[in-house]
Amino acid sequence: MKILLTGSKGMLAQDLIPVLKESHEVFAPPEEELDITKRDVLYNSLNTTLPDFVVNCAAYTNVDKAEEEREKAFLVNGIGVQNLALVCADAGTPLCHISTDYVFDGENNKPYTPFDNTHPINTYGESKLAGEKYIQWILKKFSIIRTSWLYGIRGSNFVLTILRLAKEQSTIRVVNDQVGSPTSTVTLSSGIKKVIESGAYGIYHITDETDGGISWFDFAKEIIRISGLKTEVIPITTEEYPRPAKRPRYSVLDMEMTRLAIGFKPVDWKVALTKLL
Repeated sequence: MKILLTGSKGMLAQDLIPVLKESHEVFAPPEEELDITKRDVLYNSLNTTLPDFVVNCAAYTNVDKAEEEREKAFLVNGIGVQNLALVCADAGTPLCHISTDYVFDGENNKPYTPFDNTHPINTYGESKLAGEKYIQWILKKFSIIRTSWLYGIRGSNFVLTILRLAKEQSTIRVVNDQVGSPTSTVTLSSGIKKVIESGAYGIYHITDETDGGISWFDFAKEIIRISGLKTEVIPITTEEYPRPAKRPRYSVLDMEMTRLAIGFKPVDWKVALTKLL
């Protein structure tokens, strides 16, 4: 299969590309050559490469900054995805798009399924939901993969931040009342590959397995433990650590349909974290 991938320099794409290359021909131009906010560039790229599948890893991901850069967030996560959907529709090419748990408001008391109503509470979540909607309105063949708390060995993410802070400080204060599921880029890459190869279109949830979710505090403690560091992790409330963007209180994603549709078996979050560290 010939795959065109956007957002090639991102944290996810850099781990996804080698996974896809194990079985497929992958075209991943530099981001400056494949700007999803420019529809004519996308048309030229698809007409040149003639891919069998497009995978969109391009995104505006700075959750807090999106509150002040609302237009930029919607330009990339909304209009950029609309452009991709329109171009893929014209070419008859399926699109696989990566979305987020932040399309939900966090008021559930059980894991969110793909069928639950969306209701984002910050600009980032709103912009990502806009992209999802455009895909569903425009395309017949698409895969939307929602994930959460993504981390890897590159880019800016919670694991690398905790490791940096642990080397600089004797104590770290981490929020203990937001619950979700971490996801390794390796886990997500494997899941994306299975979704693409399955031909099972639709909305799917992919994270590491947490058996109902963990808090950021739990996550930080495990990072410190596995790394053998002595830094003390202190639990605090969301109110004690105010951020520009509101976060869902509970955003665990239910993966039952992903298991049934494509046979995806999530990795235990501690196993995934240990492998990365």
